[in-house]
Amino acid sequence: MSAKTAVNYRLPQVEQLLQHNILVPYIRILSRPVVTEIIRAQFAKIRQSPLFKEKGVDGIDVLQLLVKACEEQQLRRQTRVINATGIAVHTNLGRSPLCPELWDSVRHINTGYSNLELELSSGKRGGRNGLLSTLVNAWLGAEDCVLVNNNAASMYLILHALAAGKEVIVSRGEQIQIGGGFRIPDILALSGCKLVEVGTTNITTSDDYIDAITENTAMVLMVHQSNFSIQGFTESPDIQDVARRLPEHVQLVVDQGSGLSTEQYADSETSLARYLQMGADLVCFSGDKIIGGPQAGFIAGRSELTKILAKNPMMRAFRPGRIVLSLLEELLVRKLNQLDSGEGVAQHALNRAQQTRELADELAARWPGYAQATPMQMQVGGGSIPSETYDCFGLTLSLPGKAQQHLDALRALATPIIGYLQSERVLLNLATLLPEDMALFLSQLDSYFEALGAQA
Repeated sequence: MSAKTAVNYRLPQVEQLLQHNILVPYIRILSRPVVTEIIRAQFAKIRQSPLFKEKGVDGIDVLQLLVKACEEQQLRRQTRVINATGIAVHTNLGRSPLCPELWDSVRHINTGYSNLELELSSGKRGGRNGLLSTLVNAWLGAEDCVLVNNNAASMYLILHALAAGKEVIVSRGEQIQIGGGFRIPDILALSGCKLVEVGTTNITTSDDYIDAITENTAMVLMVHQSNFSIQGFTESPDIQDVARRLPEHVQLVVDQGSGLSTEQYADSETSLARYLQMGADLVCFSGDKIIGGPQAGFIAGRSELTKILAKNPMMRAFRPGRIVLSLLEELLVRKLNQLDSGEGVAQHALNRAQQTRELADELAARWPGYAQATPMQMQVGGGSIPSETYDCFGLTLSLPGKAQQHLDALRALATPIIGYLQSERVLLNLATLLPEDMALFLSQLDSYFEALGAQA
């Protein structure tokens, strides 16, 4: 018998592998069809590999390859992580975590039937907003509101419904791009509006807006700069002055973005209610930034305009479902009642920031040689309040080897700990740790440092 015929090219049967103890847990995590496809895809790669062609199955650890492929798929699934970045509203980490008490309070509504589009008083079909417009009126003083699935949808709906085929005036300093390639000029073009640029990057005056108005002008659009700030020789218009001087056929719309309302930690920001008081016809903002709700886009202001938006054909594509609506109703009730559970994650993080020095000292004493208490700064983040930072404390880790390897290892824990690098050191900002994550944060790092000590 030749050496070639002695080589075993027979891979295990797929069904046998699906019942193997090592792969069974991945069926629960990924599903049986997905794991089956992973096995078949890996078999195809194995058959094409030079090692298999030379030595067959005996030269390859098939199970190890399959486990690695399953693990790679598992990492794509949404999972809870621990935020030690110092950015409270972190877009890559799901923006604003919902308050557990808030989530639990609407569970019964969303696990059964609800009166989403039913008027209980009459038994007839009703609107989807429920109590939301009443709550927003009490919160901001707005006549009415429309809710869509994010603030980008808010912007598109406003432009498409109120300004399609007409001119929209925007300052050159506010033609921004946010994450995911969303650009203000692009969204204007997509909604059928003609962009009219005024002012310069750093200076735009009231006269710039007023002088650009024509009979075909539908809107003056003012946009929050979101994730950057311009400092130095700058000038912004008096919004009250612009609103007062606008002709009747031109609407003043403000994309405020962040959702700042009654919070006291952002001196550089203008609140939603203040924009409306200064004469904005509509203001739009996110539900999952400062106010701490689920992903949503609010449009609040004059009722004659919100009614036009609500009747637009695109509204059906943009409207959120009952989970979002019930969460926001409950959140605003709590906010109006001034309860802690009605505050957003940024406010909670800023409240905790004052206690982080004591916590950092305790943890440095818990992990001597591995962690040092370090002054740091936190940010609200998520495209909100870009120029403001807040003092807090965290940990600088002194670890053997390359810092990047340890950052990767912390991200690979059962519940990933997300930190960051600075000067080739791993930093963990304590201000953004959620109280409910603290026990897991401690136990995982205890084990991590213990393993490093054993290796040494």
